Amino acid sequence: MARAVFLTSVTIAILGASLFAAAGSLRWPMAWLFLLTFLAFSAFALVVLDPALVRERGRLLADADRTDAALSSAFALLLYPGIMVVCGLDRRFGWSPSPPALVAPAALGVFVLGYSFSLRAMRANPFFATAVRIQKERGHVVVDRGPYRCVRHPGYAGVIAAHLALPFALGSLWGLVPAVAGSLLLAARAVHEERVLERDLAGYPKYMRDVPWRLVPGVW
Repeated sequence: MARAVFLTSVTIAILGASLFAAAGSLRWPMAWLFLLTFLAFSAFALVVLDPALVRERGRLLADADRTDAALSSAFALLLYPGIMVVCGLDRRFGWSPSPPALVAPAALGVFVLGYSFSLRAMRANPFFATAVRIQKERGHVVVDRGPYRCVRHPGYAGVIAAHLALPFALGSLWGLVPAVAGSLLLAARAVHEERVLERDLAGYPKYMRDVPWRLVPGVW
């Protein structure tokens, strides 16, 4: 738990530094509200998630799948500091037109809904690790309850929805560039993860037939 708290604190610090350093100012109310929202979700997750999952997600795995590690690093850089830096620079130099007043709070609401859906997936799936691997020591089985009845990667779906909305919350159309790029990489990671699970996790091929959609029901 101590490691998880430390990693959460470091993440918040990096996001804040990326936002305000790029913007050149601390006077950015929506950025502060976003950080507080992200901090609240992170703290709530540490409280409600299975402690075994929290420990698993904090592990450094030397034998992690290389393709998965590369995709994870790339999408994380784009969706987290990448969006913050671009949105901060946009605020400093005024690249995007000013949005209508209700756009930012509505977009932050979508961000909250996206992370809520992702957190629900993490609570339903005790094997929601940061690295793709078969957790034999934890009795890894297929999870088909909760949001996993609708799509095969609800955690990813929630994160993608949240981060596509985030640039609008921060008032930056240019922030969509890293948001879209990171979302595409996260979708690619979902495909790679499925190949591993289909090959190595008993029951996963049947689950893929039962739940045909990866991220969006009726679409993909």
